[in-house]
Amino acid sequence: MSESKLNYLGPAPKALGTTPRADWRSRLPLGFLIVVALPTLLAALYFFIIATPRYVSEARFIVRAPSQPMPSGLGAALSSVGISSGPTDAFAVHEYINSRDGVTELSQRNDLRAIFGARGADLFSRYPRPWENQSEEGLYKAFGRFVKIGYDSQTGISTLTVESFNPQDSRRLSEELLGAGERLVNRLNDRASADAVTNALRAQAEARENLREAQQALSEFRNRGRYIDPTRAATESSTLVVSLLETLANLRAERFQIASQAPQSPQLATVDSRIAAYEQQVAAERAKIAGTSSSLASQVGNYEDLTLAREFAGEELTQASSALLVAQQDVRRQRLYLDRVVNPNLPDRPGKPDRFLAVLTVLLSTLTMYGVGWLIWAGVREHGQD
Repeated sequence: MSESKLNYLGPAPKALGTTPRADWRSRLPLGFLIVVALPTLLAALYFFIIATPRYVSEARFIVRAPSQPMPSGLGAALSSVGISSGPTDAFAVHEYINSRDGVTELSQRNDLRAIFGARGADLFSRYPRPWENQSEEGLYKAFGRFVKIGYDSQTGISTLTVESFNPQDSRRLSEELLGAGERLVNRLNDRASADAVTNALRAQAEARENLREAQQALSEFRNRGRYIDPTRAATESSTLVVSLLETLANLRAERFQIASQAPQSPQLATVDSRIAAYEQQVAAERAKIAGTSSSLASQVGNYEDLTLAREFAGEELTQASSALLVAQQDVRRQRLYLDRVVNPNLPDRPGKPDRFLAVLTVLLSTLTMYGVGWLIWAGVREHGQD
C-alpha cells in the first residue's frame, strides 16, 4: 500500500482573504482607454497647446419699417411654419449674408483666403483644412465656420459674429457685412419704389398729356369759330332776337294804328321798310343760332364735347396726382431701414476656442458613447450565456 504524499504549493490567497495588488492600469478596460481617455487626451493637447486663438467681433442690428411693430415670439414662430403675421425683413439680410452672392461681394473687397488662412494658424482652424479645397465652393462652405448670424424673436434684433485670427480683420469683416446688408435693404427699397411710384408717375404723365391734347383741341375750335364760348354767343343771339321781335311787334302795332287812322299816310312806307329790315335781321340772327351746319346749335354740341373731354382729362390728372402722392407716402411708410443697435467691436482678447468647454464636451460625449456601448455589450454577453 503506497503512502499518500502531500505537496505544499504555497499559501492560498483567496482562502486567507488576501489578493495580490494589481496595477491600476490593468484594471482599466481597454475600451475605456480607446473610447474615452485617448480622445479626451488628444482634445486637451489640441485645445490647450495647438489650437490657435480666434478673435470674435460682434454686432447687433434690426431691420424694419418705421410703421412696422416689433415682432413677437408667436409671430416669428408662425412665420417659421409658413403662417405669416407680418414676417420680418431681417431674414432677407440673413440669407444674403450667408449666400454665395454675399461671400462673392465680400471677397471683392477683402482677401478672405488670406484672412481665414493666416500664417501661424493651426491646420484644423485655418482655411483650408486638410480635407478642404481652395475653390470658390470650398471658400463658401468654410465661410460658415467664421461668420454666424442669429435672430432673437422676442426683440427682433439680429446678432452677427465674425471670427478671425486678427482682431482688426474681425471688425473689418463685420463692418463690410453690415454694409452689404444695408446695400441690400436699399436695393429692396429702390425696387419697391420703382414698382409703385414709377407706375404712378407714368399714369400722371399720361393724364397730363391727355389734358394738353384736350386743351389744344378746344383752343383750335375757338380759333376756327372766332369766339371763346359758343354757348354764351348763342345766348346773346337769342337775347338779341327777343329784342328784335319786341321792336318788330311795336312797329307792326304802330303801322296798324297809322293804317287804321290814315290809310293813305306817307308814313306807312317808312314803317313798312323798317318792319322788313327788322324781319330780315331776325331771320339772320335765327340762322346764326340754328338751321345750318355752321350755326351755333351745331357748334355748341362740338364745344360741349371738347369741354367735357377737357374736364375729364383734368379729373384724370387730379386722380393720378393723388395716386402718386399716396404711392410716395406708402413708399416712405414702408421703407426698410437697417439700424445698428451695437456697432462691431474691436476684441482685445481671443474669444474662441473655449478650451475648457471643448475638452469637457469631448469627455462627456465619449463617456456617453462608452456607457451606451458597455450596456449593449453587457446585454449581448448576458444573452449569450442564457
